[in-house]
Amino acid sequence: MSDLYDPQSIEARWQQYWRDEGTYEVDNDDPRPPFYVLSMYPYPSGPAHMGHVRNYTMGDLLVRYRTMRGDGVLSPIGFDSFGLPAENAAIQTGTHPRINTDANIEALSASLRRIGAVYDWRRMVSSHDPGYIRWTQWIFLRFYEAGLVYRGEAPVNWCPGCQTVLANEQVLPDGTCERSGDLVERRNMEQWFYRITTYAQELLDDLD
Repeated sequence: MSDLYDPQSIEARWQQYWRDEGTYEVDNDDPRPPFYVLSMYPYPSGPAHMGHVRNYTMGDLLVRYRTMRGDGVLSPIGFDSFGLPAENAAIQTGTHPRINTDANIEALSASLRRIGAVYDWRRMVSSHDPGYIRWTQWIFLRFYEAGLVYRGEAPVNWCPGCQTVLANEQVLPDGTCERSGDLVERRNMEQWFYRITTYAQELLDDLD
C-alpha cells in the first residue's frame, strides 16, 4: 500500500460510497433530531471558482458535524437560475438562456460533487424550472388572499443598462452598477411589498 495520498482514487471512492448508501439523504419521517442547513443557492452563470469552494465548504462542515452528532440533517441544493445573472451570462455567450443555464447547472453540480460537498441531491431545485415557478406563484397567491402583500410606490436603485432594480449592495461607492458599470438612478417605482412588519415581533421572538 502506498504511503502517498492519492486523491483521484480515494476521494472518488468515498464520494461514490456516500451516494450509494444515501449517507447524507434524510427522509421526512427520519427519527433523528432534525437539523436544517441551507447554503445560498448558486447562480448558474458560469463555472465554479474559489468563492464557491469557500462558501459551500462552510456549509458542508456544518452538515458533517451535525450528522456525526447524530442529527438527521436536511441539506438541499438548488440553483438560483431565474434572473439577471443567468440572462447576462446567456447574452455574453450568445447562447439561448435555457441551454446556457442547464449546461452551467450540470457543470456546477459536477464541481460540487467533485469537492465532496454533501447534499441531498434528490431534493435539487432550479428556480427556472416551470414546476418551481408554479409553486412560487401558488404561495404568492396565498399571501395575496390573506392580505399579506400589497402594491405601493417606493424609491429604488435603477440600472439603465441592466434594466432592473438593484439592491444597495449592488451599487458601488461611485454610484455605478457592479455588473454593467452604468450610473445608477434613484427613481420611484410601484412594486409589491410583503406585510412583514405585521409579524416583526413574532419573528424576533422566534429567533430563540
